[in-house]
Amino acid sequence: MANLKELKGRIKSVRSTQKITKAKQMVAAAKLRRAQEAAEEARPYAERLNAVMASLAAKVGDTASAPKLLTGTGSDQRHLLVVVNTDKGLCGGLNANIVKEALRKAAALREAGKTVEFYLVGRKGRAPIKRANASAIAKHFDTSDVRTPGFNEAEAIANELLEMFEAGAFDVAHLVYPVFKSALAQNPTVQQLIPVPAPEAGDVPKADAVVEYEPGEEEILEALLPRYVRTQLFAALLEREASEQGASMTAMDNATRNAGDLIKNLNIEYNRQRQAAITTELIEIIAGAEAL
Repeated sequence: MANLKELKGRIKSVRSTQKITKAKQMVAAAKLRRAQEAAEEARPYAERLNAVMASLAAKVGDTASAPKLLTGTGSDQRHLLVVVNTDKGLCGGLNANIVKEALRKAAALREAGKTVEFYLVGRKGRAPIKRANASAIAKHFDTSDVRTPGFNEAEAIANELLEMFEAGAFDVAHLVYPVFKSALAQNPTVQQLIPVPAPEAGDVPKADAVVEYEPGEEEILEALLPRYVRTQLFAALLEREASEQGASMTAMDNATRNAGDLIKNLNIEYNRQRQAAITTELIEIIAGAEAL
């Protein structure tokens, strides 16, 4: 059992940690507002671009002139998982959940007889994936050297993925990233990125008027498809940033509360031992007085 001096030192140490977690919670809360606004503002653009893509794709279909980014390579044997993790820790189970979803998808694909490789974005998801898939890491992209990853980073990732696709490095690419719901909920999501998924029959928007495209659907698709890939990656980075700050704020709040509970319990034990020491000292004084 710790003595009074050790208990006093532990209380001081936990209080110092509590100050740090409280400060980090406040910083994350301030960053969360900006990150959440950026993610939410980007969603309507992405949704509208998806609607335009669905309309054009429905017109082009599987024609011989359709772009490769829409029709694919003609095979779905080689899969690439683009896993978007954070660069910093102290954000609860966010990265663990993203990695778990990526490994679950990889296991399902391999069970179906497909080959799987990983393209890792962010630093925190690399180690757990590499432990079981060291030979399956195709590439990774480091975003830790920028304060807030934005469209430039998304464009760089997209360009590299498009080059890999054109070179025949993979047939299908899936994007694994967190979707921000709230500070308490960030849902890992898997969506097909390349080739751009064709719309389902019920997903094609109904036009209010006849639209004629100039120069033509195929040419417009050829220009829009790379932009679609870049936009999806940009949206994923924005969702990651909001998710990271939300998860960090929640984790630091929990840590601050736990530190408070620990300090309370340590104080109870400290006061108990101090009272016991005082009582023992009084008994010794009284016994000494009686002996006189």
